[in-house]
Amino acid sequence: MKYQRPKGTTDIIPGESAKWQYIEQTARQLFQKYRYNEIRTPIFENFEVFSRTSGETSDIVTKEMYDFFDKGERHITLRPEGTAGVVRAYVENKLYGPEVQRPFKAFYMGPMFRYERPQSGRQRQFHQIGVEAFGVDNPTLDVEVMAMAVNLLRQCGLKDLKLVINTLGDAQSRTDYHEALVKYLKPHESELSDDSKERLVKNPLRILDSKDKQDQAIVAQAPSILDYLTPEAAIHFETVKKLLTALQIPFEIETNMVRGLDYYNHTIFEIMSNSKAFGGQWTTVCAGGRYNGLVEQLGGPEIPGIGFGVGVERLLLVLEAEKVELPIADDLDLYIVGIGEVTNTETLKLVQALRQAGYSAERDYLGRKPKGQFKSANRMNAHLTLTIGEAELQVGEAHLKNMHTGNEVTVPLADIYAGFDKIYRNAIKSEKE
Repeated sequence: MKYQRPKGTTDIIPGESAKWQYIEQTARQLFQKYRYNEIRTPIFENFEVFSRTSGETSDIVTKEMYDFFDKGERHITLRPEGTAGVVRAYVENKLYGPEVQRPFKAFYMGPMFRYERPQSGRQRQFHQIGVEAFGVDNPTLDVEVMAMAVNLLRQCGLKDLKLVINTLGDAQSRTDYHEALVKYLKPHESELSDDSKERLVKNPLRILDSKDKQDQAIVAQAPSILDYLTPEAAIHFETVKKLLTALQIPFEIETNMVRGLDYYNHTIFEIMSNSKAFGGQWTTVCAGGRYNGLVEQLGGPEIPGIGFGVGVERLLLVLEAEKVELPIADDLDLYIVGIGEVTNTETLKLVQALRQAGYSAERDYLGRKPKGQFKSANRMNAHLTLTIGEAELQVGEAHLKNMHTGNEVTVPLADIYAGFDKIYRNAIKSEKE
């Protein structure tokens, strides 16, 4: 029987995984500068964590969630996105307490799961890197979060990006706009797709996000939420635009953008790329927004929040299409060449000592002749080789060769064990000269 990975999943094999590690490390270093700390939540949660927060009419809940009943008859869901689980952890662990500094800033990275048609950049198991910040309603934080997202993508190597923003306003803005939108859409009800007919009753704002061509033609003439903002919501959005301009971050406003999750309000945004990876069309790589009220939905106090998520698979596709060479260092510091079985114990002791001293080191395990071992050293991009045979073993020495310059010196084994740093610096000095 031939076993294959489940449909919609990918094996991230050595070589490819180095690219993932680079993206993750770049994100970790950037988030640390912004004072975000890592949070790790379960890959599965109770069904209500997502059904309650994502919205009953969202595609995630109605079509895409992997949910099941476990052996204890508990309704469980593989997480389809990162925010709701982080909010649940924030509430359950009382991270809103008076001793916790505000804003509380956290980041996460890991796999998410949605049952959808697999295609390029869209898998059933996919990976997200995201951030969440709680406890501040100031639009300045909205802009800082967007600036950090743009900074992350640029540090990863993307250049041709577009920031698109909108506002969903506060509760009163939504109520007023809801009424106006229904009034506009009702006469077109018979022309709407089946999904949008259902959403017209349950959540008409979701129709603005429809991918159906006929729906899109109808909503193109729909009223704009910007005309229904309360004075407070309008000031919030105006401040966001002003601060983005102050930071010299270009942006566009898209009034029909609502995002795919029902918990958003006030500022929402998407960062898009027109990469060849997606046919040269503007496609979202990173998205997020403000979600005041979500903490309350999951049993916590009235605390605002904002965040974003980056799809790692999509990001890597764009980097590949744009021919961005990630600076991945896979060089080997030393390769130990052992000649004859008699050197087996000593070469093992050497690689162990060098690794413990902080160097990457490798040796032969297949009994190959010296020529084969040197070929392995070349394939591994070894900077140095350390050769020891029976004669060298008897006198306690080894031959240290710089593989790039060809320079070779003889060094006592005792000096290597005593401290290799100076020997290494001298051996590779000629490379840099």
